[in-house]
Amino acid sequence: MLFRNTYLEINLKSIEKNVRNLMAEYYEYKHHIGVVKADCYGQSSIRTVKAIIKGGCDYLAVATLDEALDIRKKINEIPILCLGVVPSAYIETCMQNNITITINSLDYLEEVLQQEPEGLKVHLKIDTGMHRLGIEKNEEVLEAIDKIKKSKILLEGIYTHIYQARDKEKYLKQIEKFEEALTGIDLKQIPIVHIAASEALTLYEKPKFVNGCRLGLIMYGLTKVEGLKLDTTARLMSEVLQIHRLQPGETVGYEGAFKAEEETKIAVIGIGYADGIIRKNTGRDVYINGNRYPIVGNICMDMLFVKVDDEVEVHDTVYVLKDNAHIEEVAKYLDTISYEVLCMIGKRVPRVCKD
Repeated sequence: MLFRNTYLEINLKSIEKNVRNLMAEYYEYKHHIGVVKADCYGQSSIRTVKAIIKGGCDYLAVATLDEALDIRKKINEIPILCLGVVPSAYIETCMQNNITITINSLDYLEEVLQQEPEGLKVHLKIDTGMHRLGIEKNEEVLEAIDKIKKSKILLEGIYTHIYQARDKEKYLKQIEKFEEALTGIDLKQIPIVHIAASEALTLYEKPKFVNGCRLGLIMYGLTKVEGLKLDTTARLMSEVLQIHRLQPGETVGYEGAFKAEEETKIAVIGIGYADGIIRKNTGRDVYINGNRYPIVGNICMDMLFVKVDDEVEVHDTVYVLKDNAHIEEVAKYLDTISYEVLCMIGKRVPRVCKD
């Protein structure tokens, strides 16, 4: 139940359609891993995850064990990979819930082996230049695989992460490093080998030794690649709560940051920085009745101000994020990326699914 008219509308049919189109476009991959970390990039709902599975993803990936367990409460049949590091004390929990873990170092592997985890599925992470998580040296990779083979752990996958996909030279260098790190290993014996995430997937052909890919933000239609026929899946909406007519010299909001130079109509909108619309959004546009209007003054914790005209009335719907083009525009205005724009949307903003 909604107790204020501020919410993130999620179009489940569009998500499912997007995934199906991506499956058709990138059919050469055997495994399509749906990355649903950070509450599906802010589009939090177990129904969102189900739409991704219905679209065709055969594996899920999350950042943390908490995220994996939240999904397991409702969905049992699909495997889930934790991309982050799961504390070794919770390995038993992973086995009980069919959750795959990432092995990111020899030291961590030793911690895991001390738990005597029979049947635990693992993916080995290779560091090819991002220097975040992963094993880099060939001899360490060989040692890790040898120890896994001598244990009761199942090495289900090997992967890396591309940190700058739009730079072809750096991309190819990472592919080269990946192959070097795996010298002497028969990748045909590894069930899942995955490298490309959303951006690299759209820019480069599938390497011959790879059979999996990771679908992230692209499932929600956010990509710079044209021709993929992907839909907008999320719209952030709010409401006009009150309208003021400022006289010349009058101000609005904290510190009087906006001062009217002439008679000005100001709409108060029911969303603020506690909902993820940080103060840096001042100056960019929202949409009301199909028209663009600028945010003015200092954004409050729970409300913000928009300079409007006589077409705007109390209770009008405000599209704070109207579609993917608008999300990209806002990301550029905030000097960030669309991922962050969506992930910043606060927990108190309800996610309303539209079939």
